[in-house]
Amino acid sequence: MIVNKYLLGKQFKGVSIWPFVILRTRELKDDQYFINHEKIHLRQQIELFILPFYIWYLLEYFYRLFQYKDTFLAYKNISFEREAYTQEMKEDYLSERKFWAFLQFL
Repeated sequence: MIVNKYLLGKQFKGVSIWPFVILRTRELKDDQYFINHEKIHLRQQIELFILPFYIWYLLEYFYRLFQYKDTFLAYKNISFEREAYTQEMKEDYLSERKFWAFLQFL
């Protein structure tokens, strides 16, 4: 994990860019749900061989932006984000998660 507030836009607490998790503040290292959320993204990235993950993420973001006409709603409705937000509170989620589980959140 990398802590550096200058690598992120002001609206981001953190981001996963395989193989790193970049955090805005050191305190986020202790936020179990946030870290689990970012680990879910790392798993998604590995499953899609990294680069296709980012392409899919951007394409789905623009599709959702067209659909909702709102940047925040578009972001929250990306399948990768929906999976991460709904499962971040489950400590053992990654150990039981099925391959390409994000597809159920499309």
